Amino acid sequence: MRYPETPDGRYFVAKGRLWRKSDPSLPEDARQAAVRDLMAARRAVRDADTPDATRAARARVQEAKVRLGERGPPWWEDGAPDVTRRAPWNTAYSGWWDGLPEAERARGLD
Repeated sequence: MRYPETPDGRYFVAKGRLWRKSDPSLPEDARQAAVRDLMAARRAVRDADTPDATRAARARVQEAKVRLGERGPPWWEDGAPDVTRRAPWNTAYSGWWDGLPEAERARGLD
């Protein structure tokens, strides 16, 4: 499924929330390495059998997402606030959201 993406390329919309996209300026090899680490960390969360193992695996997920630019300081430099996890209709993206075709908005609500 292809989720709606904001015109500035900073977010996609899933389950009615804005989610920050990866930093497009990352070199491809660094991006691929971070994605591999993220997937391995997610598997470690799934397979953890103790609270300590779960915490450690979640810390690895966080680190990989920061490397990708999906968490931590925003990767853009124009001073615009990070509105991750907010509903697009409650942000500066509301006009864009309202102008999307209904089918595309529906994909962003799934």
